[in-house]
Amino acid sequence: MNRHHQKQFLCYTIIGLNSFATTIYFTYVYFLLHDKFGFRDKANLAVAALLGLVYAFSAWQGGKFGQRYGNIFSVKLGFTLMGTAFALGPLLGTAAGQIVVAMVVSASVCLTWPMLEALVTEGEAPAQVPQAVGLYNVTWAATNALALFVGGALIEKLGYASLFWLPLGFMVVQLALMFYLQKIHRPAAQTDSTPAPEWHRAPPAGAKNFQQLAWLANPFAYIAINTLVAVLPGLATKFHLTPMFAGFACSLWGFMRLAAFVLFWRWDGWHYRFRWLLSAYVLIIGSFAVILITPNLAAVLLAQLFFGTAIGLIYYSSLFYAMDASEAKSEHGGIHEATVGIGNCIGPAVGTAALRFAAESPNAGAWAVSGLLLVGLGALVWLRKARD
Repeated sequence: MNRHHQKQFLCYTIIGLNSFATTIYFTYVYFLLHDKFGFRDKANLAVAALLGLVYAFSAWQGGKFGQRYGNIFSVKLGFTLMGTAFALGPLLGTAAGQIVVAMVVSASVCLTWPMLEALVTEGEAPAQVPQAVGLYNVTWAATNALALFVGGALIEKLGYASLFWLPLGFMVVQLALMFYLQKIHRPAAQTDSTPAPEWHRAPPAGAKNFQQLAWLANPFAYIAINTLVAVLPGLATKFHLTPMFAGFACSLWGFMRLAAFVLFWRWDGWHYRFRWLLSAYVLIIGSFAVILITPNLAAVLLAQLFFGTAIGLIYYSSLFYAMDASEAKSEHGGIHEATVGIGNCIGPAVGTAALRFAAESPNAGAWAVSGLLLVGLGALVWLRKARD
């Protein structure tokens, strides 16, 4: 195995571990707040909105930080800061302390994802960038879905302390792998100054418009995702599910997103075709509303099939169009992640406001966020028609 293949193998291993660790934490911290501190949907949505705001700003700055100081240094710093926060988590016995820990983790993780996105495409011929992006998406989505599925069981069997020491162990391993990656990456970096081959594939006409469309659609997709994650404890209560069975039942969309990533990685017929992006967005609106509003668990499971598939295409579009034939990959990756944070903030914020001003309606948050998604649909169509 040559240095380039070693580097790629290490990158994808780190990506998988990082996804598993952070997914468990950011999904089940809401169960911690619910079970230990009595947080209900409105309070959890407010926390989710705060973390989304932190994530959006940090991702935007994190991409610039990595571009300036180097991808590897940035990722190492991010793992160190997250590990420190996870180590302190079990020692803090107040809700405010746990929210501060979550804010630190949310900010620190932004020093990792944009740079990991850049590292897997670094040194690749432009024609190979779609393959690298595809494998990146499949890797993190696989461990993300696994974490959603088993996270509740781990919390039940090992206790809420495992919400901290398990990710802490992952951070230690990842940090060690990053030091090794740095060791083998330095010689390879010497080739980075070699002029790029002139036969590279240029993006098609209208590529800039598709980048804008995907960057608009992606935060709206994450409006739905982060709202759903924040109210999982409420859904579990609604259907009388323990955290373990909530993880089993509500992780189906994650596996469908993984399947979608595999499909859209191996088949490029969706590239630069607006109807695919539009169809996915419409599916998100309908399936999101069903998941949160229906009183039937079977309908929730069925809706997740469509939700996960649609989320997969929109996320894939945002990252692909951000990285395709782009030079400042860390910064563009940071912009992509910042759009994720914007959605993570706005959706729960709207849900919180709706539950506050329409407290008599338990589905007020779901309806309000669904309405917000419809606004995004109108904006998407307008932006497409307004293209140059």
